[in-house]
Amino acid sequence: MISKTSKDQTRQKVHSRIRKKLMGTEERPRLNVYRSENHIYAQVIDDAKGVTLVHATSLEKAKGVKGDKRPTGGNVSSAKEVGKLIAQRAKDKGIKKVVFDRGGYLYHGRIKALADAAREAGLEF
Repeated sequence: MISKTSKDQTRQKVHSRIRKKLMGTEERPRLNVYRSENHIYAQVIDDAKGVTLVHATSLEKAKGVKGDKRPTGGNVSSAKEVGKLIAQRAKDKGIKKVVFDRGGYLYHGRIKALADAAREAGLEF
C-alpha cells in the first residue's frame, strides 16, 4: 500500500531539516513564521532558554478599526502588518538581529512579505 504524504507532512519534513541548522541564541534569537490558510503568526524565540520573547499574529485586533478583528489574515497586506508589528515589538525588547526561520514554507508570497516588512522596520537577518 502506497501512502500519500500531505503538503503539511512534507512541510514538516523540510522544517525539521531547516531546524537542524538553525538555532536561536540570546544574541540572535530565531524569528519563526507559521502560516495557516486564514492567518499568519510570527514569534521571536530564544532556543537556548526555550522561551518566546515576542509574538505577533494577524488575529490581533486592528488598531483604529473599532476593536474588530480583521476579516482575514491570509493575505500579503496582513503579513506585512505582522512583519512590522513583530519588528517593533522586538526592537522594544532590545532585539536587533534575528535568524529567520521560514518554517518549511517557500520564501515567497506571505512569508517574503512578512520578512521584507520586518527588515524595513529595522530587524537584521
